[in-house]
Amino acid sequence: MPSIDTPLPAMRLNIVAARTGVLWVKQGLRTFFKQPLALSGLFLMFIITVSLGSLIPYLGNVLALAVLPAATLGLMAATREAEQGKFPMPLMLISAFRAGQQQTRAMWILGAIYALGFLVVLGVSALLDGGQFARLYLVGGSLSPELIQSTEFQWALYAAMAVYMPLSLLFWHAPALVHWHGISPLKSLFFSAVACLKNFGAMTVFSLTWLGLFLGVGVLLIVISALLGQPELMGVLMLPTTMLLGSMFFTSIYFTFRDSFSAQSEPPQETKA
Repeated sequence: MPSIDTPLPAMRLNIVAARTGVLWVKQGLRTFFKQPLALSGLFLMFIITVSLGSLIPYLGNVLALAVLPAATLGLMAATREAEQGKFPMPLMLISAFRAGQQQTRAMWILGAIYALGFLVVLGVSALLDGGQFARLYLVGGSLSPELIQSTEFQWALYAAMAVYMPLSLLFWHAPALVHWHGISPLKSLFFSAVACLKNFGAMTVFSLTWLGLFLGVGVLLIVISALLGQPELMGVLMLPTTMLLGSMFFTSIYFTFRDSFSAQSEPPQETKA
């Protein structure tokens, strides 16, 4: 890990072809299967850490949101280790807080901005359903069929998804830019958004490919359950399968960053299928 006094390389934005989105998914899958136990275990730790933080009354969910950028960076750092043939240790999950005081402070600032941005998303949803969706996220409660079928709740959900999209673009590369290139939090948000928009085709293909994989695996589970005549098997397999796919997805995120940015002192990396 670079220390606070270690100079970090300036970065350069790379523009990639749309088909690179599929390559990112393939690279993520290939790297995951190099260290499946380590990467899936770290993803489980990531989920547990966020879940435990959300148990703190009132401020728990806000705190969980604030650590999300750092935790995501930890999974990216673990992926980098696995790609290099190394075994990613649990400490990789807190890589963002081991890189020096300056970058640690920058990561906390990034986390605070993310938490504030997500609260804005919930605030927009509250304008449409009186705060039902926001209360459900922040305080918890039961998700009843009546609530799901409520027109106001559905509109609030759609609005939250629409507002969250630009927020996710701002933060997609931001933690990695802060950690590996020493970019300030605000500049990292700007460069992250620019990179996502400049590589919009690749990002769209990447997202659609993962959506297809999640849907395809879901259909496969339904078919297997039906063929075996055990519909309850679907419920048993869904959670571990979703967790496994989630860890693979987060593994592939690193490659969207690696190919979108490179150090100015190095030639851009060529991607191979």
